[in-house]
Amino acid sequence: MTRTVDLRSDTVTQPTPEMREAMARAVVGDDGFGDDPTVRDLEERFAEIVGKEAALFVPSGVMANQIAVRILTRPGDVIVAGRHQHLVSFEMGASARNASVQFALVEDDAGEVGVDDVMDIVDAHLDHQVAISMVSLENTHMFAGGAPWDLTRLDALARALGETPVHLDGARLFNAAVATGQSPRAIAASATTVMACLSKGLCAPVGSLLAGPAALMRAARVERKRLGGAMRQVGVLAAAGLVALDTMVDRLAEDHARARRVAQLLAGAFPESGFDPATCRTNIVAFDHPQARQIVHELRARGVWGDTVAPRRVRFVTHAGISDDDLDFLAEVLADFVPAT
Repeated sequence: MTRTVDLRSDTVTQPTPEMREAMARAVVGDDGFGDDPTVRDLEERFAEIVGKEAALFVPSGVMANQIAVRILTRPGDVIVAGRHQHLVSFEMGASARNASVQFALVEDDAGEVGVDDVMDIVDAHLDHQVAISMVSLENTHMFAGGAPWDLTRLDALARALGETPVHLDGARLFNAAVATGQSPRAIAASATTVMACLSKGLCAPVGSLLAGPAALMRAARVERKRLGGAMRQVGVLAAAGLVALDTMVDRLAEDHARARRVAQLLAGAFPESGFDPATCRTNIVAFDHPQARQIVHELRARGVWGDTVAPRRVRFVTHAGISDDDLDFLAEVLADFVPAT
């Protein structure tokens, strides 16, 4: 049987033995009534980490983003966002369906959006155009290969926006923190709301967190219920999230180091792509290639699983389930790999 190295996503991570033990002995209550002490501990811990007044535990990152949209906008409002952000391209049109909002899109090929590009749209309300109710940012930026924001530019954009709310999609917020040496609190300081996933590189089985001002988080609880995300004795999952925050953040540096090796191997195997492995700073390797889907298909047949995020863009993601030995296997597979013509 062919060996399998699964680099499709960091969502394929498995909970650690410590997480499983914590889940088994978690003290629980009915979170719908606010009675689950483990959930409260997790929400308070995350709020403290990102420097916000309160937080909310939800089943997924998509739900966290969708709740943020619903509490920061009204139907018909416009959100400024990068055209390749998860909120725009990878949530199945949820913002239009759930909140009846529109997007004004700006370029974000390198992971960041330009201050001038954003402000040109924001200031257009003076020219009889719809006022902007929210700006969405993503850090790290998945489509751009896990690119983290430069904190100076992030703060500059927030200052330019003034009172306009900013939502930070921090699905991989802790990857950004480890890669840049900035604290999650510093990264989230300029955002009105911020979310992070526990079920990606941090290895918890389920769950994301949304944080912001206490009043907004009270409204967020209502929206969570409207979206079907209110849970009951969910402390069994929150317990794993607490272990994730306590034990799995620092080790993300290992994922980043392995991703750099993956980037070097893939750049060597596909020089025609023009991919620069030095651009890989976190745990995602993504680049364009005219045979992207074919490459993914043929590598899978050899035991290396990747994915595409656009018709001509491949993605490989390192995580806690990937070892140096796995990368040795990847090197062997790529040594004589040429996609069929």
